[in-house]
Amino acid sequence: MITEPDVTFTDYGLSVECALFTYLLYRQGNQRQQLQTWFIPFFASLGLAALTGGTVHGFFLDTKTTGYAILWPATLIAIGVTALAAWAIGARIQFPRPIARQIIILATIEFVGYCAIVLLITQAFWIAILNYLPAVGFLFIVFCLAYQRLRVKPLLIGLMGLVLTFVAAGVQKYRVAFHPVYFNHNALYHLIQAAALFMIFWAARWLCRDKSSKVRQ
Repeated sequence: MITEPDVTFTDYGLSVECALFTYLLYRQGNQRQQLQTWFIPFFASLGLAALTGGTVHGFFLDTKTTGYAILWPATLIAIGVTALAAWAIGARIQFPRPIARQIIILATIEFVGYCAIVLLITQAFWIAILNYLPAVGFLFIVFCLAYQRLRVKPLLIGLMGLVLTFVAAGVQKYRVAFHPVYFNHNALYHLIQAAALFMIFWAARWLCRDKSSKVRQ
């Protein structure tokens, strides 16, 4: 029996959406394009986090089960990969390659520390949010700067998607829900996040068409 069907199915929906976005970006070609190299793990890791997190909510809420012990840390680490990718994407858009490389190195070191905290100290969800939001905030600032330079629709849509990501986080934090049982705050969070990710993907496809150097000008 599924313990939280609304959360589980909306999580699975996010997973399918992210898998589709990952596939479409991969099919776009040009694997040497630096932004594509990072947008693919950005969406893939979000999809994995949704899949494993949804499975925990649906079948392994008991923290003493083996499923929880495996899937919940995997969910948190996948969110960490998303944060790392967000730092890398922002760095690649905004800065020349040498500076971007240094930012990515620092973000990778931070990711290793985050993984150590998850595996050895705490697996509370707030640690994932604390790690994820600064990366999204950095990406938001970069999108703002890029949009100010170019004034193109895809960047504006991506910017709106990042704003929706913060709205979704607020919905989850303050437990805003359509219904406390049948469609709770986590399910609503997933619904808003699905719209946000579609907008970010719209910008990602445009950015991955060899436009990264133009955006930095």
